[in-house]
Amino acid sequence: MILLAGDLFHDNKPSRLSMYHVMRSLRKNCLGMKPCELQFLSDANEVFASAFGHVNYEDPDINISIPVFSIHGNHDDPSGQGNYCSLDLLQVAGLVNYYGRTPKADEIDVKPVLLQKGQTKLALYGISNVRDERMFRNFRDHKVKWFRPNQQSTDWFNLLAVHQNHHAHTATSYLPENMLPEWLDLVVWGHEHECLIDPRHNPETGFHVMQPGSSVATSLVPGEAVAKHVAVVSITGKDFSVEKHRLKTVRPFVTAEIVLATDKRFKGLEKKKDNRQELTRRLMTVVEEMIEEANVEWESIQEVDVDEHERPLPLIRLKVEYTAPEGGHYDIENPQRFSGRFSGKVANTNDVVHFYRKKTVQST
Repeated sequence: MILLAGDLFHDNKPSRLSMYHVMRSLRKNCLGMKPCELQFLSDANEVFASAFGHVNYEDPDINISIPVFSIHGNHDDPSGQGNYCSLDLLQVAGLVNYYGRTPKADEIDVKPVLLQKGQTKLALYGISNVRDERMFRNFRDHKVKWFRPNQQSTDWFNLLAVHQNHHAHTATSYLPENMLPEWLDLVVWGHEHECLIDPRHNPETGFHVMQPGSSVATSLVPGEAVAKHVAVVSITGKDFSVEKHRLKTVRPFVTAEIVLATDKRFKGLEKKKDNRQELTRRLMTVVEEMIEEANVEWESIQEVDVDEHERPLPLIRLKVEYTAPEGGHYDIENPQRFSGRFSGKVANTNDVVHFYRKKTVQST
């Protein structure tokens, strides 16, 4: 099976082009004559709340070989008349199983999808996205109700997919791991884009946490520049193992940060009267090196030789701190004009460079 922890789409109303490609991919890769070997033990009406009362691979009218189970994230959340989302459309088409709904934002019932294969029993929990402050209050005020299997609850491997802030941006704008029940075995954390695919043991709660991250870079920050992976998780009884696979078709992204005043490549430049042209030339050399690094990295992970015309243009982000030493001056170029010089070489031709000054602290 395939498990998604939300944000299958980047937008609440995905374009027809996006929906077309997703549906095409699901049909190509998930439909087939090989029967799905997962025994479904839940009440589908309770865990899916869909128009059809069964998991998609038990539908007599379609052949599903690899079922997809997904919660919704903050980008593809339900809205509008009927409170539907894009996952509802894919579910009614028989392509995904949308579970972990949160129809009441201040009263959440977490009911597991119960699956069995051989002797291994999986209780698959899901909590779709709710605004972080509200989710924090729900857990704090014990308004999250967990449902567990009636029989032999200790025999089940308990896996939770969740889509919330993982790190404390403010005191209440995230979901602390220690608020989750200790009887969980593995938590798959959506929402955060940095790929931390290796399971991390939480000594306080006892469960493991995996953060797969986003499959593509959507913002030009260092956390997005980490290599993107997916994982194959194998569960046997109460034990699990992880086999990670690097995504090889992701657009390469390289980010760097330099301080002109201390970087040897720009030594003495601040003393030159009209230094804009020379400063731009040296910065362009830095960006060209980053582009080369991105292209070499992308080619190194390909299994076959790829024509350079088929290679995706990289994302490049150079942050430049341009506070000059006393008596000096850096005459920087307009960032958009500078970035436009790399048209045809990078994917982000408007924001290759970001100039900023060192913050000064005034004493009162």
